Amino acid sequence: MAYKFSEENFSCPVCCEIFKDPVVLLCSHSVCKVCLQKFWETKGSRECPVCRRKSSMDHPPLNLVLKNLCETFLQERSQSSSSGSETVCSLHSEKLKLFCLDDQQPVCLVCQTSRKHNNHKFCPIDEAVTDCKVIHVVVAQWLELSHRVSMQCVDLFQEELKTALKPLQEKLKIFKDCKLNWSQTAEHIKIQAQHTERQIKEQFEKLHQFLPDEEAVRIVALREEEEQKNQMMKEKIEKLSRDISSLSDTIRAIEEEMQAEDVLFLQNYKATVKRLYWTPKKRFLIKVSANPHCSFCPYQQEGTFMHMVWESPVTLDHNTAHPKLIVSDDLTGVRFGDEKQKLPDNPERFDKYWCILGSEGFNSGTHCWDVEVGDCAWWSVGVMTESAQRKDILQKWNLACEVS
Repeated sequence: MAYKFSEENFSCPVCCEIFKDPVVLLCSHSVCKVCLQKFWETKGSRECPVCRRKSSMDHPPLNLVLKNLCETFLQERSQSSSSGSETVCSLHSEKLKLFCLDDQQPVCLVCQTSRKHNNHKFCPIDEAVTDCKVIHVVVAQWLELSHRVSMQCVDLFQEELKTALKPLQEKLKIFKDCKLNWSQTAEHIKIQAQHTERQIKEQFEKLHQFLPDEEAVRIVALREEEEQKNQMMKEKIEKLSRDISSLSDTIRAIEEEMQAEDVLFLQNYKATVKRLYWTPKKRFLIKVSANPHCSFCPYQQEGTFMHMVWESPVTLDHNTAHPKLIVSDDLTGVRFGDEKQKLPDNPERFDKYWCILGSEGFNSGTHCWDVEVGDCAWWSVGVMTESAQRKDILQKWNLACEVS
């Protein structure tokens, strides 16, 4: 009897036997119910043994159509085997008692002596059946062993990728923190610009008889600087957003690779690993400095215009001030506050020592300063190089006084 389907059509992909109580998954693949439960227990996750797609069902439905087809197939094969035990040779009408090892087919005693099977090797039918079954068992065991080794390799590589993903996720966190810091810096730039604008207007109101045109020029310069640096910050934030998006896509792509079929996963493994390494660029701060716009503005009520031109008061750089130092509006005085101010942690700012720098430096000549300390019980004044470290131990010269 000729079958419409072969045994392969009704074989479970896990045990390689005819399906027993087959269940169907959402991906349309069918597996023996017992085989699927054992596979899930061994794997530790609910996924299809064929395509590795995740399953949301704890108890997949029974594939009744496939179950009926398997039962019909087994019945027909059993009937065929029963009738086959009495099958006779189509050429000599003799019972098939031998198996030709050369031609791999059952023969009768007359066929053994025919020219077609001359010098061929034979064995009894029963021995041939036993040998074939042994070979089938060995092949099945080898396939099972290969499957286990493959699964172990997949698990090992997945663990390796999980470990490699951690630094990428940490980099993503660094990028997001950096973006937040830059956004805060951009807001601080806006506040600085507004504060500086108020200073410029207040001081130029006192000097409008002398410098009516200078006020307009400096306001324009401030506007241009604010626009330019805000544009630079906008571009950097947009670039960082693209970097974050790219890094997120990389992580998502790697996670998708981990869910791919075993062979495809192993083929793309090297390329996937190469995408793991990425070092973020060092950030830097863009600031609106009040110093260039206010360096000519300090004005003493009792002074004259000529007196102000020849004197060169020290203008402080508030972007370098320690968060506990409060700078005066005219940028010429500083005092110690009770609490830290919420200021950007830019590279120029001191964070360990209570210091602030002047806005302009010098590289030669003789210099002296008049400093009003008032009733201050502790004060210090000195000099340091512009390139000195602001976040660690300072290399400086200073003169200090402490009243006990």
